[in-house]
Amino acid sequence: MTTLQRTKAFLSDVSFSAVVAGFVTVLVGFTGAGVIVFQAAQALGATAAEIGSWMWALGLGMGLTSILLSLRYRVPVVTAWSTPGAAMLITSAAGVSMAEATGAFLVSAALITLCGFSGWFERGISRIPLSMASGMLAGVLLRFGLEVFVAMETQFWLVLAMFLAYLAARQLSPRYAVIVALGLGMAIAKLQGLLQLETISLQIATPIFTVPSFSVDGLIGVALPLFMVTMASQNVPGVAVLQASGYSVPISPLVGWTGTATLLLAPFGAFAMNLAAITAAICMGQEAHENPDKRYVAAVAAGGFYILIGLFGTTVAALFAAFPPELVVRSRVWPCWALSAKVWPQP
Repeated sequence: MTTLQRTKAFLSDVSFSAVVAGFVTVLVGFTGAGVIVFQAAQALGATAAEIGSWMWALGLGMGLTSILLSLRYRVPVVTAWSTPGAAMLITSAAGVSMAEATGAFLVSAALITLCGFSGWFERGISRIPLSMASGMLAGVLLRFGLEVFVAMETQFWLVLAMFLAYLAARQLSPRYAVIVALGLGMAIAKLQGLLQLETISLQIATPIFTVPSFSVDGLIGVALPLFMVTMASQNVPGVAVLQASGYSVPISPLVGWTGTATLLLAPFGAFAMNLAAITAAICMGQEAHENPDKRYVAAVAAGGFYILIGLFGTTVAALFAAFPPELVVRSRVWPCWALSAKVWPQP
């Protein structure tokens, strides 16, 4: 198939619901874990400009890998930053300079790239029973799914209205259930004065190159833990999501290219990128498109929004931060509920 034919095929597969699913994927990803990445950067002594560079690098890397891998395999491949890796940095990076952390990011990325392209990761995960991998993912999903009840303690009517709207839309028009619930939630939040949009201004992020430095403390305290937590807590569930959604795709190049993207962008702040799990489910569900073969468009759209966030990283992060946390929590629960029915281990 020529490039022109591929372009025409892609354009014929584009749908409004897929584009919105891509937007919601990015919205949930950044609002749900963006603050953890900010805190990780701050733990390393990053300035506001350097945090903007982190957003630029992560947005560009996640965007390009999501777009190119999804188009290559015509499967919704969504990549993300390593949220547990960022959480690990907050507690484990004390005393490590930004230069040493950057060197650790490069070492971790090299290990991920090696495990990916060599096939070691795919051979290892093939020995894990699907039921066990699904059970691991189900445990993650349960934690997020139960957050809706916690959110009801502070914003009962907002969360309840979104919950009922989602259930009704799932019956009437599943493809637009997420859109309906999110739109209603934003409208209610606006009426209640919960959207804080007054202080947001448009700012383009500037990439800042950090010269890496390699040390024993960085290797032991950052590189190896970051590599292990990214592979075990992110890539394994990411593969489980793909399998549970019925997609068959070579795993080795997916993991290898996320490692390569991290290698290239680590000096600018891309600490670790991997296959997405929770957010990827949004692009793999019926809400994205009724035809599973056309859901890859949602991942491509997500990649485009990732790149936009990279360009306007500071501004978009501030915009997402203006949303009430209860709305963010509720948005993150949708894919968890939809996916849990697919992956929960059967007796």
